[in-house]
Amino acid sequence: MNKQFDVVVIGGGPGGYVAAIRAAQLGLSTACIESESYADPKGEVRLGGTCLNVGCIPSKALLQSSELFEQAGHSFVMHGISTTGVKMDVATMMQRKDNIVGQLTGGIKSLFKKHKITLLPGHGRFVGREDERWQVEVAGETVDATHVIVATGSRARHLPGIPVDNKIICDNVGALQFDSVPKRLGVIGAGVIGLELGSVWKRLGAEVTILEALPDFLASVDQAVAKEAWKVFTKKQGLDIQLGVNITKVEVAREGVTVEYELGDEIRILQCDRLIISVGRVPHTEGLGVENVDLALDARGYIGVDHNCRTNLPNVWAVGDVVPGPMLAHKSMEEGVMVAECIAGQKGHFNPDTVPWVIYTHPEIAWVGKTEQQLKNEGIDYRTGQIPFAANGRALGQGDTTGFVKMLACAKTDRILGVHVIGNNASELISEAVVAMEFNASSEDIARICHAHPTLSETMHEASLAVDKRPLHF
Repeated sequence: MNKQFDVVVIGGGPGGYVAAIRAAQLGLSTACIESESYADPKGEVRLGGTCLNVGCIPSKALLQSSELFEQAGHSFVMHGISTTGVKMDVATMMQRKDNIVGQLTGGIKSLFKKHKITLLPGHGRFVGREDERWQVEVAGETVDATHVIVATGSRARHLPGIPVDNKIICDNVGALQFDSVPKRLGVIGAGVIGLELGSVWKRLGAEVTILEALPDFLASVDQAVAKEAWKVFTKKQGLDIQLGVNITKVEVAREGVTVEYELGDEIRILQCDRLIISVGRVPHTEGLGVENVDLALDARGYIGVDHNCRTNLPNVWAVGDVVPGPMLAHKSMEEGVMVAECIAGQKGHFNPDTVPWVIYTHPEIAWVGKTEQQLKNEGIDYRTGQIPFAANGRALGQGDTTGFVKMLACAKTDRILGVHVIGNNASELISEAVVAMEFNASSEDIARICHAHPTLSETMHEASLAVDKRPLHF
């Protein structure tokens, strides 16, 4: 007789493991299928998905190391701290990154044991449906499930004719495993991943050139923020970002990588030691057995779902990167919680309009809600309040005054429609705006809240006052 579960989750990334934990908390017998080991030294499967193993967590560890390295070489002197001969031991930096990843993946396994979740190593595949239960095959065995949650995530998009070996030509996986700082680094794609990884290796000493096919820089970001980011990244930090590029040829030779590309009417050549491909991600549904059960995919390969993440099949749900919407770990987690609660008969909640976005460059970029250009295109009357970090005492004390906070509010109701931040700790500051928008707060609501002094959060307070043209410190 097959093992039977109330819930089987296919995929142990952010959406999958969180869905499994919440389902178990609600008293549902739960199993989670995971196939990836991510080069685990023991060859065991690792939970956490791309984000924890080869994405957001290891990249932030490297980001922190690179920022400290740059500060030691350039910023300590303003505090009266003298440093000479600052060097980076790349192997030690990478080991620290790996230790952090190992600690967190091990923590998820411990949580599975705590909540009595069955971990099934192997690749999960739909087989069929009998007696109102789904059959899922994993590692040559079949398990039965009343409900199935698909959380198979995504994989890096590769370009035709450009073979990724994750040694010389890399996607996100290889770019987090360099054993030395390349003298010349090329990056194809000026999106989130390209900017973050390019910034890390630039701070460590690489000459970085980023080639972007689109004519506009950070086109989905508020234009005021994108303009400030362009100025900081290109003029202050020295990233060579070229827009409107058409890649025509990539060749690997003994001396590195040669990239031939068109820029306007010119044919240009980029010589680099390593090349990072960061041109987005695609949903991962290969081998899932969708054809066995007629699970519907859209034209781009995403699993179609409704607002509660239900698919076209009864008791089959899908969350995270494998469904339409932003490919963000925190969005995946909230969908996972919502689905588990719906399965348990509760009213799950997820609001896609208040999902925050963050780009972990320095300065950081974070936003939630509408951009100013979106409001204009939609014909919505709005008011704007903007405050620079240069007017904030804590930012001055930290020696980091780049950027600003910008708030957009409805001209008629004063309800906050969007908040955009570029500056130090933007990733932390944006949460106040997320909470405010989730509860339909007005800019005046934020203006009437006492913020601790001196803190960076006062910029949010001042921006809300600026919406009504009454900032106190600018």
